Amino acid sequence: MKLVTVIANDQEKAGILLDDVVVPIECINDHYRLDFEVKMKPLIESDQLSELARWLANKQHIVTEIRGVLPLCDVTWGPLYRDPEKIWGIGLNYVDHAADLNEVAPNTEPASFMKPVTTIIGPGETIKLPPQSERTTGEAELGIIIGKTCKDVEEHEAFDVIAGYTTIIDMTAEDILEKNPRYLTRSKSFDTFFSFGPVFLTRDEVEDLHSLEVRTMHNGELHRKNTIAHMTFSPEMLVSFHSKVMTLHPGDIISTGTPGAVHLQEGDIVGCEIDGFLPLTNPVKAAD
Repeated sequence: MKLVTVIANDQEKAGILLDDVVVPIECINDHYRLDFEVKMKPLIESDQLSELARWLANKQHIVTEIRGVLPLCDVTWGPLYRDPEKIWGIGLNYVDHAADLNEVAPNTEPASFMKPVTTIIGPGETIKLPPQSERTTGEAELGIIIGKTCKDVEEHEAFDVIAGYTTIIDMTAEDILEKNPRYLTRSKSFDTFFSFGPVFLTRDEVEDLHSLEVRTMHNGELHRKNTIAHMTFSPEMLVSFHSKVMTLHPGDIISTGTPGAVHLQEGDIVGCEIDGFLPLTNPVKAAD
């Protein structure tokens, strides 16, 4: 399935993306007298994704049968959800990106960090450049969404605990980080420094994860691209590695690293494009 979160009547609600329309799950429940969770994170936590997919496979005319279907042109996107328990980020996971920063890419263990939920924004929301930084970057990344509580997962088991994938734009106050590597958490933690959505692809929608191409876009132009196959640490290794640090829960996010970061200025539009997903874009302005 292709799942999204839309904003309607000032509420964020989960929906299913079908071609050029969104079908809110709330409308599915009302019409068919069902009881699926209507917000994204509870839907993941309740383990209803497989049940919803099986139900949807038997409904060929859902778009014409129910009320409340939203054309894409009328949709306002929200982040998939605003309350993941954990957000793990991965630094320098492509050798080419490390070369951009004149750094050596880690090659024995991932260079990981955590971000607070207060960094979260959704598609189209504004990234605010903090006054403490004169050089902030935006980075397109593939996001992994955990679907099951798990601990000490082996790499060959990783796909069993992954619910699916999404597009992410991570931000870094690069000049703060350059002062001292111990400033990494601060450089990553300003409000608006983590955008994700609009589409969450369940695991079965991605036939060959390693062939996906991740593209950092800047004002509509390609800045940098690379494929998942060129990561130093694969998505399944990242899941396994971090599950051996701490228990992972449904809705936890692992942002897998960027092929290239772009310096942001007020008025820019930064984007993440990955094959099979709708583009994720955010405008940029200086913080008030």
